Order: sequence, then C-alpha cells, then structure tokens
Amino acid sequence: MSEEERREAFMSHWQAATQPAEGAWAQKRRLTTAMRRVIDRLVTSDAPEHELAIAADRLEQYAKRLESHPQGRPYSGFAEAANAGSVGAFFDASPIIGLANPLAPPLRLAARGDVISGDVCFGAAYEGPPGCVHGGWIAAAFDEFLGFVQSATGNPGMTGTLEVIYRSPTPLKTDLRFVAGERRSEGRKTIATGQLYAGDRLCAEAKGIFIAIDRTKFVDLLAAREKERESAGRE
Repeated sequence: MSEEERREAFMSHWQAATQPAEGAWAQKRRLTTAMRRVIDRLVTSDAPEHELAIAADRLEQYAKRLESHPQGRPYSGFAEAANAGSVGAFFDASPIIGLANPLAPPLRLAARGDVISGDVCFGAAYEGPPGCVHGGWIAAAFDEFLGFVQSATGNPGMTGTLEVIYRSPTPLKTDLRFVAGERRSEGRKTIATGQLYAGDRLCAEAKGIFIAIDRTKFVDLLAAREKERESAGRE
C-alpha cells in the first residue's frame, strides 16, 4: 500500500470514527461525561464529610458492578491516534482524545483538507501552577496531536522524540487551540510540528519525530495485552 493509499485509509477511518455512537458505546460516552464532571468538581469541592461519604459509597458499589462484567475492549486496535488500526479501533479509549475515557479532557481533533487542528479546554483536575495547565498534560496533548498529524501523511509511526517549548502559562478553563505546522517524511522518520494558543497568545510549541515500525510489532503488542487480560481474568 502506498503512502497516499495509507493516508486515504487513515482519514476514512477517522471520518467514520467521528460519527455518533449507538447502543452501549453511546452510554459509555455518556457515563464518561458524567465522570468527568465528578472529577472536575471533586478536586475543588468543599462538600461536607457526609456528602462525600455518600458519593464514595455509591461509586464503590458501581465499581463492583463494573468488575462483574468481562474486561477488555470490544475491538482490535490501539488507543491513540498514531496507531489506530481500523474503524472499529476508534480512539475512544485514548487518555487524551477518548470520548469514553474520563481521564481525557478531551482534545477534539479536526482535519479540513490539509489543515489539521485541535480544540481543548482543561478543567481543574489538570492544574499545575495556580490557574494553569500542568506541563505534563500539555506535552501529552502535543504527543497525541502530532501523532494524528503524522499519521495523516500516510507514514504513521511511534514517537521517537518529543520536544516541547513552553512560551507562556497555559490557562485552565479556557478554550485552547492546537495548530499543525511543518510535517515531512524522511525514510522511516516523520517530523511534525505544532503550536498551542490561548486566543492569539502562543502558549507552547512542539516538534515530534515519529518512527515507522513494522506492523507485526503492533500485532505482538496487542497479543501480549490480550494474554495479560486473559491471565488476570483467571485469577
């Protein structure tokens, strides 16, 4: 398969993956949204002890209910944009863009022709310096964003190096925008750059070098993951 064919396949998968979910998957996204609200309120809450105790009891009960169901993802693929293998392997499990992962802010990616961007608003749970986003989350978001950018070239790979330069504090609870810059391929390497803005103010910029890896290595990772889950299920 040529790079252009891989690019078209990746973008086709992405467009299919952005469609509304149905059935249990839609309810998983709904539950995730509610959990994000709980996390955001909890880290800054001054609720009294008895109210927190009630919430903890109910969450512990529901955690037990979830544990009674089979574990594992109902697809084969990977949880990040750089390595998504099929339409069924949508990025919902990603800790950065996953609509079914309560850890994700989430970062929402968009591709319009050759223009790639991302929008995100980090809540209180992502605070580092007072009123600002933790630098680790900014780096993680750049890794995911540039991973999507380089995958769209048709030559996807895994992160080799990621350099982030923080230009100014990144505010919490503010609409932020990632913008793709240069992207080029050199053999197995793909270089991608991007910037992060709060309004017109540059908050950070990054450069990532991604290395294309034989597809069988991803298959081996998937097999190892499933074997570990099967072993845990027998305990």
